[in-house]
Amino acid sequence: MGFGLGPDDTVPEDPVAWADAQVETVPPLVWDGDIPTAEHLLDERAKFVYTDRRVIRKKFKGDRKAYREAKTRLRWETGQKYYESLDIAIRHNTALHSEAPVFERLWLFWHNHFAIAEKDLLASWNTGAYTREIIRPNMCGSFTDMVKAVTTSWTMIHHLDNSESVGPNSKRGMRRRQRGKPATVNENHARELLELHTVSPAAGYTQQDVVSLSYVMAGWEHRWSKKREECNPVRFTAENHEPGNHVVLGKTYKQRGLSPKSKLIDVIEDLCAHPMCAEFISTKLVRHFVSDDVTPEMVAPVISAWQETNGYLPAVYKALIRVVYAHTGTHRKFLNPEVWFLQSVKLGTAPWPPTPAEMTYDFKNKPRGHLNRPRSLMWEMGHHPYRPAQPNGWPDTEAEWLSPELLIRRLAAAKRMAEKTLPLPPL
Repeated sequence: MGFGLGPDDTVPEDPVAWADAQVETVPPLVWDGDIPTAEHLLDERAKFVYTDRRVIRKKFKGDRKAYREAKTRLRWETGQKYYESLDIAIRHNTALHSEAPVFERLWLFWHNHFAIAEKDLLASWNTGAYTREIIRPNMCGSFTDMVKAVTTSWTMIHHLDNSESVGPNSKRGMRRRQRGKPATVNENHARELLELHTVSPAAGYTQQDVVSLSYVMAGWEHRWSKKREECNPVRFTAENHEPGNHVVLGKTYKQRGLSPKSKLIDVIEDLCAHPMCAEFISTKLVRHFVSDDVTPEMVAPVISAWQETNGYLPAVYKALIRVVYAHTGTHRKFLNPEVWFLQSVKLGTAPWPPTPAEMTYDFKNKPRGHLNRPRSLMWEMGHHPYRPAQPNGWPDTEAEWLSPELLIRRLAAAKRMAEKTLPLPPL
């Protein structure tokens, strides 16, 4: 459940107790250098977007070469080609050197569960910080709290276009219609909240449930502004919210108090309490750690822990640990490239990732060498953790990873790391 043992590591006498002790509290990140905050990275993104759209496009209108050169310098100044690699370095250093490797494996699992797909340069500034500041701090509380935090985060709101939702009968929607403009909701966020993040299609929700949940979610947005464009913190704007009662999975959600923002919180609480949510997430956990061929007997203890504690994640993890231990040696799991790579580094004591000193950047020139290695290496293996093609994240079964091309990519990465660790003599 961790990243294996290095040559100097001690085998724990009681593996279950060793693992249990790692999932009760959130350990610190392991990185001696600066760790940029989500707020700072959103500021950098805002600077890039505003300057590109409002300044250099106008200044160099008609001169494409000069515009491209100015935009390239802007990319360097705002770290658009740097922060992604830095975040992967922080992620990998923490995974390899944390005193709680079981927690770190679970961190990687949750990041992929609440995936941010490759879109709008999100990986360049926002995905890493989202993983560190939204997912990680909520891993030792209730699943409900984690879903609330993820659902209302800037990165997820932007990723799934919820800022575009305007209820057709909302105050803003009515004004738009009077001007002859459309006023509709975007269903992306509501659909993924149901399908990927909580209950799954097995709950039997309908298209009307998706639409109703979209009405509930309308109003949760990052408000546009001239100086920052879309790069503003998330807020609830009541004038975009579709008024009235909304039915999701057979339950009617009414406005409580003066603000309809509580409707979304009520729906999330009910989705996370739904029996299909416990089954869906528990099955994904077992599949990730034990086997592609999950059986009801494997999942049952994890579901029971979920139901007994209302989704209290440390209890769920401990039940999972016992399932993993019970099936060690009886089932094999084909690991995704990132976990396989980190286990290989741990076993071979390879010099990875680049150190904080090696990741120091001047924000004046194109990042090269160590500054680009984390990003380029993950691309090389075909598993860039911050850039899945779809909102459902990277696949977690052998069939998707066991192909000649992807195996060759792993071998190439292994050869590259071996040559770095043990230089071959000249021919």
